[in-house]
Amino acid sequence: MIKAAFIDRDGVLNRNVFYSDTGAYESPRTADDFEILPNVMEALRLLVNADYRLFLVSNQPNVAKAKSTIEDLKKTHEKLEMALVNSQIHFEEFYYCYHHPDSSVPGFGGPCECRKPSPYFLQKAEHDYQIDLNRSWMIGDRLTDIECGVAAGVKTVRITSGSLQEGIENNEHRATFSANNLLEAVKRIVAPIGADGMKAPAFPTSD
Repeated sequence: MIKAAFIDRDGVLNRNVFYSDTGAYESPRTADDFEILPNVMEALRLLVNADYRLFLVSNQPNVAKAKSTIEDLKKTHEKLEMALVNSQIHFEEFYYCYHHPDSSVPGFGGPCECRKPSPYFLQKAEHDYQIDLNRSWMIGDRLTDIECGVAAGVKTVRITSGSLQEGIENNEHRATFSANNLLEAVKRIVAPIGADGMKAPAFPTSD
């Protein structure tokens, strides 16, 4: 069975963007707004070298909210893919949910089975790629990422250094552990083997 790292996009691989019209940090609406965060490619390479298969799992409702076009989302994704190609990093799949329950855009509204916190995409990867979810991780910056991972039965990391801080102070996220950024998270996931042959703990044990 294969182990996987399921990774959210915005706030983990790239910066969230502050938009004055909503007064909030959001997914980039255009490719021009898309910026990879520091040390992301190093973190992804560590995961690959530790035999993790990479999957992106991301809610992208900007079309559903009439903030972007499908072409905008396509160009933004192409910018991500180009950065990965240049760094020789391979993702098995890019799983995007484009729906939003409050959307009035035809084809993008109402309930769907793929929007996080649904574990749909993780379970799809389990089926399609024979992923061992017990040995896998979900890494994200939102509560919905952690809820998705918990529902799928994977271990979880909450990235806390970004602009999305809901639930952190009260430890509501139920993550296996929290980290300031992707590289910090990955270093703990792939903790090295010590001289005694024992793997260093990837996260603090609970009482």
